[in-house]
Amino acid sequence: MMIRYWHPGIEIENVRRQLDKMFDQFALNAQNTPSTWQPAIELIDAGDNLILKAQLPGIEGKDVEIQVTQKAVAIVGEYRTEQREGARQLHSEFRYGKFQGVLQLPYPIQNDQVKVDFTNGILTLTLPKVVEVRNKVVKINLGETAPEAAN
Repeated sequence: MMIRYWHPGIEIENVRRQLDKMFDQFALNAQNTPSTWQPAIELIDAGDNLILKAQLPGIEGKDVEIQVTQKAVAIVGEYRTEQREGARQLHSEFRYGKFQGVLQLPYPIQNDQVKVDFTNGILTLTLPKVVEVRNKVVKINLGETAPEAAN
């Protein structure tokens, strides 16, 4: 027979975490109403830089605003529909209206040295990491360490 101890504190903490996740998901869904949508965003760690890509097909650069801090990137804008005289829309799966994407960065960056490229509907931001965070290679010589005597 196995004795199992019940830890109510741990169980309550697990339930709290699950509720936090559920409420975060509800808040995310509330932000993505038909009038506001979020572009697809990808973040890559490329050594000394973070590379952020956002899909913004059909959107012109003048309709996008980018704000970069040391710890986050915000992409805000609006995708305007084309109004043609005498035409009526029969079907559309495009997302029109205002969009917003905010991404917390895992490392601080040098926000005054960000490089931007907007080609074929893909926004690419090259975000250089702060010098202290960059991958540094340190050589360790094991011959210089003396083994300690076991007591």
